[in-house]
Amino acid sequence: MSGDVTAAAVAAFTEAYGAEPAGLWAAPGRVNLIGEHTDYNDGFVLPFALPQRTVAAAAPSPDGVWSVCSTLAPEPVTFGVTEPGEVTGWGAYVAGVVWALRDAGFEPPAARIALASEVPLGSGLSSSAALESAVLTALIDLGGLDVPLERRPAIAQRAENLYVGAPTGILDQSASIRCEAGRALFLDCRSYAIEQIPFDLAAEGLAILVINSNAPHQHVDGEYGERRKSCEESAAALGVPALRDVGVTDLPAALDRLGDEVLRKRTRHIVTENQRVLDTVTLLRAGRVREIGPLLTASHASMRDDFEITVAQVDVAVQAALAAGAYGARMTGGGFGGCVLALIDADRAEPTAEAVAAVYREHGFTAPTSWVAVAGPGATRL
Repeated sequence: MSGDVTAAAVAAFTEAYGAEPAGLWAAPGRVNLIGEHTDYNDGFVLPFALPQRTVAAAAPSPDGVWSVCSTLAPEPVTFGVTEPGEVTGWGAYVAGVVWALRDAGFEPPAARIALASEVPLGSGLSSSAALESAVLTALIDLGGLDVPLERRPAIAQRAENLYVGAPTGILDQSASIRCEAGRALFLDCRSYAIEQIPFDLAAEGLAILVINSNAPHQHVDGEYGERRKSCEESAAALGVPALRDVGVTDLPAALDRLGDEVLRKRTRHIVTENQRVLDTVTLLRAGRVREIGPLLTASHASMRDDFEITVAQVDVAVQAALAAGAYGARMTGGGFGGCVLALIDADRAEPTAEAVAAVYREHGFTAPTSWVAVAGPGATRL
């Protein structure tokens, strides 16, 4: 994390409130290595935290209300105890955290907060979860609240689901809060059981190149919710609690029972994606990192053809990265824009990024931005 974002948060706090913050808290964005849309199907995911973070500078509020500003919106948003829908816009993410803590039986302290972030917005790297997790961690520490680490992701998720109105699963908040440096987080989204999987790519001479397609997406535009609804309809038709309960060996029979072609496609993606996560974890445990490449590429094809959540920019980026020698590549995040990740030899980052940019120019797309991602730590006090 750069010092610039930390300094920006402090400066924003001082300018807005005329005082120094009591502390600084940071939470990262995330890259989901594999396991897309499986989280709300009680399935498996494998994210890792980015070095890019959102920083919350915060202090107790002397007037009993919450106030939050941002380097992107310096005019503070102020609110008291609220219910979902009463605070809108970007401030809803903060009000949602306060509401979710209270709803979980905790009493968050009134606070003044200033936010600064280096997580790209609208890129599928979960800038919203980074914001929620930084604010949540700050309020817990400021209030001396006894909130176990394993409970925190669900509280942040409820803020986004029920207050903001974005029907995301538990993946993003779990990654932002529970990831460890040099590890990928293998999460069972039903039991919330986790395993920290070694993910030291540099030791293998490898790297993950993240390519921001610069085709922004939003989860609240209806498409994400439609995918979730389709999965719930499929599970109900198959008589299972969630699509996680359909294994790959059960898939042909399950597809025969679904009369709707759209439901068949959505189901096939979730079932096969869960298996790809399990297969990826098996390979990583064995140190066979390069061999996960075909699983990443197969995941992208499934998102493109069965879940239908990719766009032209990400499809082009995947193909260009593979043509440049990547072992595997896939879109990461909820879809309809956002980022692509590519597993590459460590010395191929610049040539791969240039190859993708060249193909973008041929298509007349807005130029992509790329960087090498290294697995970082979860939310913490600085």
